[in-house]
Amino acid sequence: MSGNLYEVEDLHVRYGDFEAVKGVSFTLRQGEILGIVGESGSGKSTIAKTLIGLEKASSGRIVCNAKSVQMVFQDAVGSLNPRMTVRQTLAETLKVKGIRHRTPEQLLELVGLSKAVLDQYPREMSGGQCQRVSVARALACEPEVLIADEPVSALDVSVQARVLNLLRELRRDLGISILLIAHDLAVVKNVCDRICVMERGLFVDSGEAAEVFEHPTSDYTKRLLSAVPKI
Repeated sequence: MSGNLYEVEDLHVRYGDFEAVKGVSFTLRQGEILGIVGESGSGKSTIAKTLIGLEKASSGRIVCNAKSVQMVFQDAVGSLNPRMTVRQTLAETLKVKGIRHRTPEQLLELVGLSKAVLDQYPREMSGGQCQRVSVARALACEPEVLIADEPVSALDVSVQARVLNLLRELRRDLGISILLIAHDLAVVKNVCDRICVMERGLFVDSGEAAEVFEHPTSDYTKRLLSAVPKI
């Protein structure tokens, strides 16, 4: 892997007197999956939203070298228009982006869904199916970077595994770089190349995934690791 698609230096994000992100620095490399892990309120989702402009940095430096960045939100069902079928949702995205060499059927194939869901509405699908449709919609924009904010937190364990496997396959087959936000180290254990562990707005551990799991330096990371099921 070579090249950084994101370079973040000393990022601070404040809401009034509250500082949600307290000076974090990291890179997202071309073709990698980077995990940012922490409990609710740690600041990880704030980082994701700041990277795509939904939140404003108070200070620091963000350099994006990617031509296209898309985000998959935690609430997959809520992020889809309830009045539009899957076909309409994907077709509209392709039309807006001016992409004519892909079809809704091809996008569903990329995320492992059958054509049977094309004429279904979000309320007629499972949470896992809606999450895959959200990923398909993001892929319609042909992103270099996919930011996935807690994409499996509302799903049962078996569906979680399928969605996480999908992310790995997209990285392998399409070369997409992925920033994966999660609150559970078990989620990122077998998916991410590198991991940043976040507590109260700061990174308390970061490095190659195996190194973080085998040699954590902070008590917070050790506590999170103690909650990971042993198989």
